[in-house]
Amino acid sequence: MDILSIQGMLAMFQIIVIDILLAGDNAIVIGMAARNLPPHLQKKAIFWGTAGAIGLRLVMAFLFIEAINNIPALRLVGGILLLWIGYKLIANDDSEHNIEAKDNLRAAITTIVIADGIMGIDNVLGVVGAANGNMMLVAIGMLITVPIIIYGSTLFVKIIDRYPIILYVGGGILAWVGTAMSLVDPIIADYVAPYALAIKIAAVVLVVGAALAVNKMKK
Repeated sequence: MDILSIQGMLAMFQIIVIDILLAGDNAIVIGMAARNLPPHLQKKAIFWGTAGAIGLRLVMAFLFIEAINNIPALRLVGGILLLWIGYKLIANDDSEHNIEAKDNLRAAITTIVIADGIMGIDNVLGVVGAANGNMMLVAIGMLITVPIIIYGSTLFVKIIDRYPIILYVGGGILAWVGTAMSLVDPIIADYVAPYALAIKIAAVVLVVGAALAVNKMKK
């Protein structure tokens, strides 16, 4: 895929949107891990923790790309998982994060990298799906979005609170990307190719509709 083509630019847009919308929790955890440090060390912890998190995510993305290209049915499973991630993004899920604040720089950086790596699995899966296995797109997308997420997390939370429709758009994108990933799995590709567009649209409607219904029942 040519990065400068329309398809490449669309994939990059999807990567940035997915990464930003799925990373709010990660930013909160990073802040919690560094909150006991003095102000000048907090900045260092966040900077080096973010650098380590980017490196870890790139390794995870590379391994996942290698896996989906070599393990049968993994694209199908990964795509279905993205549908669930899209649903959870839209559905109100007030999960709590209990991350111990560290009082020394090295421990805080380690906590940030490990916590972000564990919580960033959904991000990695989403961007790999959007990039259609193109590692260059994944790397550029992460290098753009991760620092923005870390330093602009408060702003993004306020914007999403004010315009919750953004979450529905993000959930729809994840449903579309996940379905597209599943449909190109060699196990089913030949059978579903004639119905690919209809299946993608149905998946988006199903994910967004189910989340809407659940949210209404909670009110």
